[in-house]
Amino acid sequence: MPHLTRRAALLAMGGTMAALARPARAEARTHAVLIDKMRFSPMPSGARVGDTIIWTNRDPVRHTATARDKTFDVDLPANAEGRGVLTKAGSFDVICRFHPGMTAKLVVMP
Repeated sequence: MPHLTRRAALLAMGGTMAALARPARAEARTHAVLIDKMRFSPMPSGARVGDTIIWTNRDPVRHTATARDKTFDVDLPANAEGRGVLTKAGSFDVICRFHPGMTAKLVVMP
């Protein structure tokens, strides 16, 4: 049997290079981050562009979930919830604009 290139072998089996090169995208997920006692809960692992984060503020004071680079900024009144869709991959330093000692790091995969 003659040696076939990977492309030729795939075409012979009825496949395409594109099918192997791009795995199917998992559906967007929803993650929860809690703000309680002046702290962010741990940031979600495995967050991807297109996923949603629900930010829940359980404190009796207003907070924000703000990326230092301004990629996102969610304003959260006392005892309120907000949500946002992740639109950019990267590693983001998260702060509360009103309480700069509140910090976290959110990693978003493509």
